[in-house]
Amino acid sequence: MSTLYPMATATRTHAPKRVLLAAPRGYCAGVDRAVQTVEKALDMYGPPVYVRKEIVHNKHVVEELAKRGAIFVEQETEVPEGELVVFSAHGVAPGVHANAAERRLRTIDATCPLVTKVHVEARKFAEQGYTIILIGHQGHEEVEGTTGEAPDDIVLVETVDDVDALELADPDHVAFITQTTLSVDETAAIIDRLREKFPAIVSPKSDDICYATTNRQIAVKQLARECELVLVIGSTNSSNSNRLVEVAREHGSASHLIDNANQVREEWLADVETVGITSGASAPEELVAELVEFFRERGAADVSELRAVDEDVRFMLPKEIRAELAARA
Repeated sequence: MSTLYPMATATRTHAPKRVLLAAPRGYCAGVDRAVQTVEKALDMYGPPVYVRKEIVHNKHVVEELAKRGAIFVEQETEVPEGELVVFSAHGVAPGVHANAAERRLRTIDATCPLVTKVHVEARKFAEQGYTIILIGHQGHEEVEGTTGEAPDDIVLVETVDDVDALELADPDHVAFITQTTLSVDETAAIIDRLREKFPAIVSPKSDDICYATTNRQIAVKQLARECELVLVIGSTNSSNSNRLVEVAREHGSASHLIDNANQVREEWLADVETVGITSGASAPEELVAELVEFFRERGAADVSELRAVDEDVRFMLPKEIRAELAARA
């Protein structure tokens, strides 16, 4: 661990003496790529740039992009014909691409490459005639996009109980895939039950849960062991952020999800000597810095980082952005 900030001198009621920052935290490569995609589209083409759904699940990011001229819509059918639309990091179903083509929209696909991998797996298993069990959360945009790849062949399960209730016409010809932002431990339990119930079940060659989700959960497990309270910065519709809260609680710490420092409640801090801070994969680092400053002003005398895993993953920008940048070089 290395101290990141100097000692503060102010003291107040309910002031943790120590702040621990989880590492890694915050933006993953897919989120960074998606946010940069909208920023560069605004720089190159000027506003408005339409974005289908939230580009990433973070209120602050969406508000900042909206200030620059991004217009967020629920469906591609809301975008005026011929305009530019960016598809979010969570991925879209083939029908969305078809609707966009029909409306002659110019499109930039900012789907995270790791989500694209799951889409490819869904198509492959469907072509091979498998019933596909998708482990994920009903209504999540990533689940909707993946299901759209093979709607007649995909069955969604969310829990071990869902697996127990599952009845399939051909239980010997089954495959599974997963949403990328799930709890690693909970998903492992569901997969174990699937393998018990369907011994012939096949799986992708590598895990679908993304590296960043896994790494942030590893880090928060370590954080929870050393803190009475873990605060997770992230928006309420962020799946991976909600999972971090659950993991912290499962490993012995109180934990709450907040959008920013203004949402910290005084009663959470009673009897807290060490507070841990992490952030979901869609949350920018500036929100972490603001929360650290909040605790420094209250007298936190030790702010340091607890590093669990090193990350160096980067994704190239979408081909449409790269081609435009090359043409302007």
